[in-house]
Amino acid sequence: MQCARRRAEFNRRFVNPIVRPLAGHLLLWSAVDHVGRRSGRQYRTPVTVFPTTDGVAILLPYGVDTDWVRNLRAAGSGTVEVNGRRLAVRDPRVVSTAEAAQLTRRPWQRLLPMLPVKSALLLTRSS
Repeated sequence: MQCARRRAEFNRRFVNPIVRPLAGHLLLWSAVDHVGRRSGRQYRTPVTVFPTTDGVAILLPYGVDTDWVRNLRAAGSGTVEVNGRRLAVRDPRVVSTAEAAQLTRRPWQRLLPMLPVKSALLLTRSS
């Protein structure tokens, strides 16, 4: 757990500032826009997104307690940018990666459960 926290902190400080401008425009590198639950500030976090039948699944390699996950869950909605398109999303819920994989298309249905990531965040596309 401590190793994951150190890796997350490293990425937040050094990798994210480099990747953030590209996120949302590269395959598998997307971005989630969310509002801080205490600060009210707008944030943009690079994430790995997979399309589902009714929205998207975002892998949670650092667990379910990251600030961006807590912000989305508190707000109940946010925006995800995937392949240059912005999607309004709602109803965030944490599920196992295997459960999220069942809602994706091939080849992701088979690949996601093999990844060393236990959880994913499911988001439903807003109308």
